[in-house]
Amino acid sequence: MCGRYTLSSADGPALAQRFALLTPPAAETLERANVCPTEPVAAVLEPGVASAVPWGLRPFRNAKFAPINVRAESALTRFGRLLGGGRCLILADGWYEWLKREDGRGARIPFRYTVDGGGPFAFAGLYDGSGVAIVTTTANELAAPIHDRMPVVLASRDAEQSWLSRDVAAADAAQLLTPLDSRRVTVAAANPAVNKAGVEGLELLTAPAGQSA
Repeated sequence: MCGRYTLSSADGPALAQRFALLTPPAAETLERANVCPTEPVAAVLEPGVASAVPWGLRPFRNAKFAPINVRAESALTRFGRLLGGGRCLILADGWYEWLKREDGRGARIPFRYTVDGGGPFAFAGLYDGSGVAIVTTTANELAAPIHDRMPVVLASRDAEQSWLSRDVAAADAAQLLTPLDSRRVTVAAANPAVNKAGVEGLELLTAPAGQSA
């Protein structure tokens, strides 16, 4: 799953260039080290345009729970309408997962995953007209020791364009929902302060000196 992530860059123009945007993403979505559900996130809903939209779909089938993740394996059957016409890019530069301590005591240990040395990338996302969800898939070899799921990181700019394109059929787009090659991913311990929703600051990205996993 993906319950927290980062878009730590404050360089809106650089992100605009990377994702071929007409204008930079909204300032409120940038320099984020602890993006939490319901908060505004930077999403590309159509080519060239970044929007600030809430993280979380409308409650599914009158339930109270608003999905923040959609499983790739069930996207076609449960969210076929969105997979056909609601695909989007969710901009990020890392995500968190948590490891339980062996003794079962104390706070879980957060780890941050980055791609290609820490640069920006795009999660495969779905947009329902109100909010967005991140598509998840089975974990790759690097992520699996901590969690059996990971977000779908689109593997290339061509993949990002295909995912966003309405000319690509839903069934074909679903072929993009695979784990990213683990050789492109790096993981490192993060600051335990990130465990609390609402806490912010770039110091959350790395573990304090002397912290051991």
